[in-house]
Amino acid sequence: MKNSPAARRGVPETIGNKLFVGLQYLLPHHLLSAVMYRITRSEWKPFKDLLIHKAIEWYRVDMDLALESDPAVYRSFNDFFTRVLRPDARPVAAEQDAITSPADGTLSQAGDIESGYLFQAKGHDYSLLELLGGDIEWSRRFEEGSFATIYLSPRDYHRVHMPFSGTLKKMTHVPGRLFSVNNTTARMVPNLFARNERVVSLFETEAGPMAVILVGAIFVSSMDTVWSGTVTPVSKQVREWHYADQPAPAEITLEKGEEMGRFNMGSTVILLFGQDAMDWMDELTPEMPLKMGEQIGQAQAIL
Repeated sequence: MKNSPAARRGVPETIGNKLFVGLQYLLPHHLLSAVMYRITRSEWKPFKDLLIHKAIEWYRVDMDLALESDPAVYRSFNDFFTRVLRPDARPVAAEQDAITSPADGTLSQAGDIESGYLFQAKGHDYSLLELLGGDIEWSRRFEEGSFATIYLSPRDYHRVHMPFSGTLKKMTHVPGRLFSVNNTTARMVPNLFARNERVVSLFETEAGPMAVILVGAIFVSSMDTVWSGTVTPVSKQVREWHYADQPAPAEITLEKGEEMGRFNMGSTVILLFGQDAMDWMDELTPEMPLKMGEQIGQAQAIL
């Protein structure tokens, strides 16, 4: 799938949209996130039950898909928000060359990385090097490669799974802002995905390098990975963890469809693959709903 002309068409910017985005420049993003962290982890039963029931009602959450379908059982709103699904709820495409959606959500964009830039929205591209926290070596490996951006709404399943089997080589936490992530902000906030806080996980796969990037947003209190737990900012500096030199028994290798992380509240996943490594499925179009485990691409360079 290439970036289609339809994907590049703009939507008129209303006064309401301008106010919505302008206000976000003024908000204390991380303070609001810290407050939301406390609220969503409250175990006071009347309060957490009210939050959960209102979320189910407002967002039409299908609890029949959850491993635990009784809302009252969840200890806090965050436990409900990061709920586990039934094992049969999201079958994973079994073909060896199938690349699958890492999460439930909506496809924002998918296409080619052109001269080190990714398409965000009409009039806005953003830098691959900035997205990866300034990592020149890995940025070169993804130049002229492929990317996909998947947005998770509040009603979606918020655990993130491997789109393709791989061995973890590096994780980077990049501090930043926490703008809302939706069509409006994508159109109106330049460099959105390279400005927001994010966790970049870099893998080696049979199709070459792969990145799974969890991008934070307003009210996203924290992001987790299965190998390190909750990743939270301790400073304004980029932090890196290297796994490349670990001996074989200690390698962190995850199979396609295996859980690799989660959002505590919702946001966006960006996938990166190297040049000529894969093709997106022809039927992918912006605003297309996706389910975790369904095929969205095909690897072309099985090593």
